[in-house]
Amino acid sequence: MTWNAGLPDSPARRLRETMRSGFKPPIVPAAFFGIVLGLAGLGNAWRAAHQVWHLPAIVGEILLALASIVWALLLVLFILRWILARAESLSEAHHPVQCCFIGLAGVSTMLIAIAAEPYSHLAAEILFGLGAAFTLGFALWRTGLLWRGNRDHTATTPVLYLPTVAGGFVTAAVSSVLGYPDWGQLAFGIALFSWLAIESVLLHRLYTVATLPVALRPTLGIQLAPPAVGAVAYLAINGGVPDMVAHVLVGYGLMMALLLLRLLPWIMEQPFSVSYWGFTFGATALAIAPIRMAGHGDTGAIALLAPWLFGAANIVVGLIALGTLRLILQGRLLPPVAAPPPTQAAPA
Repeated sequence: MTWNAGLPDSPARRLRETMRSGFKPPIVPAAFFGIVLGLAGLGNAWRAAHQVWHLPAIVGEILLALASIVWALLLVLFILRWILARAESLSEAHHPVQCCFIGLAGVSTMLIAIAAEPYSHLAAEILFGLGAAFTLGFALWRTGLLWRGNRDHTATTPVLYLPTVAGGFVTAAVSSVLGYPDWGQLAFGIALFSWLAIESVLLHRLYTVATLPVALRPTLGIQLAPPAVGAVAYLAINGGVPDMVAHVLVGYGLMMALLLLRLLPWIMEQPFSVSYWGFTFGATALAIAPIRMAGHGDTGAIALLAPWLFGAANIVVGLIALGTLRLILQGRLLPPVAAPPPTQAAPA
């Protein structure tokens, strides 16, 4: 007698029986949603460049269509993995580092809502609602675990920004684009103060604890995202006014970009992997904000930097995309499944 004998037939049961017969989906880490963030970010940068500099609109739409295809594929695999490979999924959810990438499932969904908005406002609102609900729910679940303490300091990396900071800033930007800037202001507050709190913890870890293991060094690319994505979100909720706050956020983003460039040889001691997509969301946001500021009449330093930052974003995403294609051709795209450290007990 099987464990589910007597239970009514269901899609989940049929899928499990299929798995027992030999089928098992590829174990794709949630970190792969970072690919969607990079492609969608560059697509939105091209949309902004079309509006301000009249560059070809088709480039941005192709990039956003590609991001949508990758998002749909990853979402299907993500859902299948939770149905068919629950042990591996739970292992990732309770891993001290990999767990935070799960929040990108909701963040990427909200970015796809922006891609869909010019074609269907209703579809964009539905995608945004689903993405925002998942993002908030996961942020509350993960932050509640973090507040319990009992964590190893060496597991503190910039991935901690993903549930609340990335989720909050993207929620603020997308809700404003869809016509709800008042809700965007609330989300911006969540992201801003979470960023300030988490950054102090992260810098304390980087300054005082053992150096980051080689495998975790590419996560430092996420460090660029809070000020850059925050600048994009701020411009979205304030109507695009390039005031002092916007300049301050872009300035700090530039500092983070230069610091990452200075650390790049040290970071690249870790061979290339999908984790390097963590650089792309911040890089593309750092291009979007100055373009939009220039489009609203900003001159001087911002107008001078905007084309260079846009070019740099294209180079960053292009090189990382080429590296990913090489991994695919070599059959090395999927990494081994990470297991929780023996000292990290899974919460009840």
